[in-house]
Amino acid sequence: MPGSGTDRTRPPLQAAAPVIILVEPQMAENIGMCARAMANFGLSELRLVAPRDGWPTGGGLKKGATSAASGATHILDNARLYASAAEAIADLNHVLATTARERGQMKRVVTPAEAMPPLAARIGAGERVGILFGRERIGLTNEEISFSDAILTFPVNPAFASLNLAQAVLLAGYEWFKATGGDAPFREQTLSPPATRATILSMFDYVESELEHCGFFPPGKKPVMTANLRDILHRLSLTEQEARTLRGVFKSLAEGPRRRKPEQG
Repeated sequence: MPGSGTDRTRPPLQAAAPVIILVEPQMAENIGMCARAMANFGLSELRLVAPRDGWPTGGGLKKGATSAASGATHILDNARLYASAAEAIADLNHVLATTARERGQMKRVVTPAEAMPPLAARIGAGERVGILFGRERIGLTNEEISFSDAILTFPVNPAFASLNLAQAVLLAGYEWFKATGGDAPFREQTLSPPATRATILSMFDYVESELEHCGFFPPGKKPVMTANLRDILHRLSLTEQEARTLRGVFKSLAEGPRRRKPEQG
């Protein structure tokens, strides 16, 4: 049943995303951290199967989850309770079950990166999709995994494959967000266009002339050394402004000493 939160300003449920189903979560903090991970990546519908200690009753339990959610309380307030995994997935059309180990079931196994684009297509076609996450200590039972269409597993170090509940939800949510067009919230803005060849070649001519003037090139080595220098500068992929600034730096280094007056004895 829905939570009893009364905050009318909280974000609405977003139906066009996978439902996250936590089966018998044991710790309030884990429920809260899962809600936070969901909110990070645009997931908002949370279902809880027989959580320990009778969520959301008990002030301490709810308080611990709310604190761990770090602001994602709208997900906790709208979380729905179910008595079993079968009941929690009854209205869904497609279900993935998460596990870190082989279970001997002849099911397709996919990583989050492989799974999310097809899930997005299913949701776009009007299907309801869910992802089952198991208990903190023992995960999902074989019977619960048998309810699913495929197994979702994570590419982790096989010598240490254990993920906590919120980490698993976060990894799935991250790949979901990527698959549905999520991008970095900010990127470096380049206001100057790429440098023209004329600017770059002019800088080459100036630098090489000054290096020759100060005796930098050993006899017979100038062609090879100038080619290497040009390759170094090309790899910088300079903008027009950067190229002009760099030339100004070179000019200051070369001409600065010439402008200094000899120290008085």
